Amino acid sequence: MPSTPADHSHSGLPELLPAANGHSRCAECDRVIYSDPKLAAAAIVPLESGIVLVRRGIEPAYGKWSFPSGYVNRGEVVERALEREVLEETELEVSAGRLVGLYSKPDQPVVLAVYEAQVTGGALAAADEALDAAIFDPGKLPELAFEHDDRIIRDWMAGATTG
Repeated sequence: MPSTPADHSHSGLPELLPAANGHSRCAECDRVIYSDPKLAAAAIVPLESGIVLVRRGIEPAYGKWSFPSGYVNRGEVVERALEREVLEETELEVSAGRLVGLYSKPDQPVVLAVYEAQVTGGALAAADEALDAAIFDPGKLPELAFEHDDRIIRDWMAGATTG
């Protein structure tokens, strides 16, 4: 009989064994363990003829420039998570707008949802988890933190010109 979550109690962390489709299974009860991806949200925030970037105050990519971003909490609406993260990092209140794209790579646990966001209040300042916050011309950006950031900028600019 297959185990259910209620059946799955152990005194400690069970040993995991390989299972089908790249999953693992519990060595004690044979239950398949699914390692779901983690969802993060990032914002492209147009402001004063540029876009807002933050210099990261946490790893990965400590000290490098990137979009305001962060993880979506379980049960949280993605757009609200985006608005919360922008406020936490830049002190700007924003409203999530169009979806720029979803970004993922094989063997990477994070899926990134990128939205354009419009400023509705606040004043730009570095806040929690940011060493600095500034406005940059999209054509003259500093070195960005992650390899997908250049693609995200291109996708955003293409969407801005087509619709």
